Amino acid sequence: MHLHHVRTHRSDENLDREGQLAWKLAGVATDPVELDDDVVDMVVNRVIDNAAVAAASIARGPVVSARSQALAHPVSIGGDGATVFGADAARRTSPEWAAWANGVAVRELDFHDTFLAAEYSHPGDNIPPIVAVAQHLAASRGLTGRDVVRAIATGYEIQIDLVKAISLHKHKIDHVAHLGPSAAAGIGTLLGLDQETIFQAIGQALHTTTATRQSRKGEISTWKAHAPAFAGKMAVEAVDRAMRGQTSPVPIYEGEDGVIAWLLDGPDASYDVPLPGAGEAKRAILDSYTKEHSAEYQAQAWIDLARKLHDEYPLILDDPERIESITLHTSHHTHFVIGSGANDPQKYDPDASRETLDHSIPYIFTVALQDGAWDHAESYSPERAHRPDTVALWRKVSTVEDPEWTRRYHSDDIAEKAFGGRVVIKLADGGEIVDEIAVADAHPLGARPFAREQYVQKFRTLAEWALTPDEIERFLDVAQRLPELGPDELGGLTFTVAPGALVGVEIPEGLF
Repeated sequence: MHLHHVRTHRSDENLDREGQLAWKLAGVATDPVELDDDVVDMVVNRVIDNAAVAAASIARGPVVSARSQALAHPVSIGGDGATVFGADAARRTSPEWAAWANGVAVRELDFHDTFLAAEYSHPGDNIPPIVAVAQHLAASRGLTGRDVVRAIATGYEIQIDLVKAISLHKHKIDHVAHLGPSAAAGIGTLLGLDQETIFQAIGQALHTTTATRQSRKGEISTWKAHAPAFAGKMAVEAVDRAMRGQTSPVPIYEGEDGVIAWLLDGPDASYDVPLPGAGEAKRAILDSYTKEHSAEYQAQAWIDLARKLHDEYPLILDDPERIESITLHTSHHTHFVIGSGANDPQKYDPDASRETLDHSIPYIFTVALQDGAWDHAESYSPERAHRPDTVALWRKVSTVEDPEWTRRYHSDDIAEKAFGGRVVIKLADGGEIVDEIAVADAHPLGARPFAREQYVQKFRTLAEWALTPDEIERFLDVAQRLPELGPDELGGLTFTVAPGALVGVEIPEGLF
């Protein structure tokens, strides 16, 4: 990896294209280096993972809304259109709207992959816009599954490299500002575009996808699921404009009125962004990790620890009266974003939205501790959140930042990077229960790392309520053959719900 030094520049410095971060990112996208076998295998896993969580969320309000918006638009004339999760595979729409609908379906349950470093990310969000464009142009450009795999590897590489170096949340900018550029770059790889065109698309995608983090603060709204889908949609449109010769603000990152100077660390700031050199394999996807549980990633290890404690101390932990307090000693992010350090009263409110509860580690830890399990639907139900013994214990749970867990959270050493912490349960009789966990069980270094078998099982489990058994097996067959798919098979990277699965689901009306 090479470190690209990025700083702000005055306009009279005339920073050359070759010195700009967006140009370097475009260079990664145009590098024709072959993919390693383990990277190809992981891309397939993440395509399956995305579809699994999309199937689980297919009847949820934001997904129904986004799907109805997408299907209200006809196929654009430049290709064959793209499929929408849940709809008949023959019913296509324009690629930017398919990216929108599928992006919301993938993101709604907060249940797919993650990468955490200086910034936070869900790099699987790159997949919907890339697949949508591939389906749309497969026939006219002869695109194959191998092209899709290479494009997805580019999207992961660029998003993860940006996340390693540039913090957005510190300045209350939403993390999708790294997704717009990465998705645009991935589409550039897919289509074999030249560096100048991808450069312009990256700049436009970044410029149109910077937004505040209020979407993840306080009473969290349904926009949380839409934000990355919007970034994917903007990336598709940015590539389209760039292909037509339209240019972007330059230099988008380094300009004196650019992103770094006014949205991030200011005119005197600098960053070192790690990027693969020419001919160096794109392997960043292997640094990311998926979720076994439908909750914010920092909650994954805590759910596993709570399940363990439930099994070890069933007679103590089933009664809130036996517990004086529960303190989670953890990282800065966990404390201030999903912990009591956020100072959000909604994180302790039984009437809070599902989106808010999945960003409340006090709630999540309480339910997992009491139930010894976590379910993407039942654990968030209003009945579960209002259970009196749960509310009583929930309000005894707090978080504190521990500098060592913060250091490990930000460590560049994969062997010590951690997203958990230490729990101290003070009992009413004066005793204590103390335990800790570094990474989730499903993490590559966890107790039960996810491999193909687990990804496939996750899809089968989450899709069984909405898809027929034949449709489940058909999709898994197509997805696992992704690297060998021909242009006529890319349309199979979707699923159709079973007859009757969406009966009673109301289709909202809007403008379209």
